[in-house]
Amino acid sequence: MTLQLRALNHALLCALILLLAIPALAGQHKEGPTQQAIVLAAFGTSYPQALDSILNIKTRIEKANPNTPVKLAFTSDIIRKKWHKRQNDTAWLKANPTVPQEVLFVKNPLATIADLQNAGYKDITVQSLHVFAGEEFDDLKNTMIGLRSIRTIKAKSIPFKKLGLGRPALGMPGDVYPYTEDIKTAAKILKADVEHAKKTGAALVYMGHGNSYYSTSAYAEIQREMQRMYDYPVFISCVEGFPDFDDLLIGLKTSGTKKVLLKPFMVVAGDHASNDMAGDEDDSWKVMLTKAGYSVTTELRGLGSVDVWADIYVRHLKDAMAQTHMLP
Repeated sequence: MTLQLRALNHALLCALILLLAIPALAGQHKEGPTQQAIVLAAFGTSYPQALDSILNIKTRIEKANPNTPVKLAFTSDIIRKKWHKRQNDTAWLKANPTVPQEVLFVKNPLATIADLQNAGYKDITVQSLHVFAGEEFDDLKNTMIGLRSIRTIKAKSIPFKKLGLGRPALGMPGDVYPYTEDIKTAAKILKADVEHAKKTGAALVYMGHGNSYYSTSAYAEIQREMQRMYDYPVFISCVEGFPDFDDLLIGLKTSGTKKVLLKPFMVVAGDHASNDMAGDEDDSWKVMLTKAGYSVTTELRGLGSVDVWADIYVRHLKDAMAQTHMLP
């Protein structure tokens, strides 16, 4: 074989090898930047007028994260089912035209995360809109831990690049963000409520939701912090758990005041605030306090409608998005 022919055969062989390699190389291209998304996980509310508190938080988070989609999720099965029943209720929809579609079709956090992942989002941060790290938050956290534990044979097949979880308003156990600092921050933010009570000479009383199966000591701790910070009669009691209504009566008796400014210590002023707190039934706090000899003024205002409180979640979300790994 001549030298020229050998050179030609070598060139053809090299060309063939390169041609065969093109599909393999094409399959090894680098992926683009991971798409980010945010999920806001609230307990939820079935009261249309109480939605403003949740939507206010969502609006402020959207402003802080203008290039990232923000989706709502409700952790309460009962609340979600109520909204879903209204989807085809023409009369109800006509009477409540301002309720957004995302609420009527709201899903739980797991389904919302799945929808985002299916749409190509692999960097997802879930921000809890709960007040304290109780049962609902713990269930949410464990769901996130479960999703983070997913393993696949091929690394590229793992459904998420990153899953973050933002802590509740009053923090969560751990040494990264001490919950005692979050409680102090929340106490400072509520200064306007204390000033409001002072102007009327009333004790400031909050109704929290609480939980019968989980420690609710965070309420007692922020009550103590506010009493120390403002040197004023501030009481936070719960529908469920400690401190309860009887603890509230003991505190009020000790304070010596006969006037009460009663507000919900909840993100939304929904069913509990409207009925258990400010209702006209015999078992509402307003009625029971009145029978106990107190002059009661109620205010139906969810904490989420207060911008400085809503911004707590904005900051906690920012912390979570900056974390390399989800908080335990």
